[in-house]
Amino acid sequence: MSSGERPELGAVPETALWTLWYRAVEARRPDAVLHDPKAVELVDRIDFPFADRFGTSDTQAQLQALRASCFDREVADFLAREPRGTVVSLGEGLETQYWRVDNGRARWLGVDLPEAVALRERLLPPGPRRRHLAADATDLSWADEVDRSRAVLVSAQGLLMYLPPMQVRALIAGCAERLPGATFLLDAVPRWFSHLTLTGRMRSHAYQPPPMPWAMDADERGKLRTAGPAVAAVRDVRPTGGRGLVGALLPFALAVPPFSTRRPSVVALEFATR
Repeated sequence: MSSGERPELGAVPETALWTLWYRAVEARRPDAVLHDPKAVELVDRIDFPFADRFGTSDTQAQLQALRASCFDREVADFLAREPRGTVVSLGEGLETQYWRVDNGRARWLGVDLPEAVALRERLLPPGPRRRHLAADATDLSWADEVDRSRAVLVSAQGLLMYLPPMQVRALIAGCAERLPGATFLLDAVPRWFSHLTLTGRMRSHAYQPPPMPWAMDADERGKLRTAGPAVAAVRDVRPTGGRGLVGALLPFALAVPPFSTRRPSVVALEFATR
């Protein structure tokens, strides 16, 4: 812990430490499913009892890494098509995707609450193509900061589940109207998982995740089309790979009901052009 950075975060922003920790736990393995040396570096710099607070579950680490890989794959594909595009990361926290998939030409805009941005800027200062905006992601004024002459991908990884359902729909519809032609990536927890968080029965070692009021079973993703008339297409983004038991069970969990319908999901929305 060379920097001695001691984060003081509220319940939802603290989830950034939880996901960072498990990406680092996975990345330290020689057979890791996610290469993320920046996450390892950050964990070593931050003065926080990660293992005591969050545990060291190999399964949890793999699942976090596989989720992040879904987002990485979509962003990398977007940048291959649009090398000078803009990636907007809503609720960015301490996500280190930039260092995993950046192509050297794209622009990156991270949007998060002031306390989260303050911590990020101390640990990951902005650069020439990467900047941070302290704002509520549900206040669409951040969209005014996006260069509309470039292709845009908006990523909402680990964010929407903490919002009320009507706010989720309003955010999707607002992005679709303000950013025509953009791609919007999101993830969702299944309804059974949301219920456990709302009743206080979900724990991860000594950590109790905050309530997650918005949930969506995997077979409900088509309903996202109804968020607004400019939502043109919905696509399931499935994890691949995995090792050991996780790798063996993943194809089964993706194909066989009820597991395939009651699993966490990553979804890509395509917005109509004007």
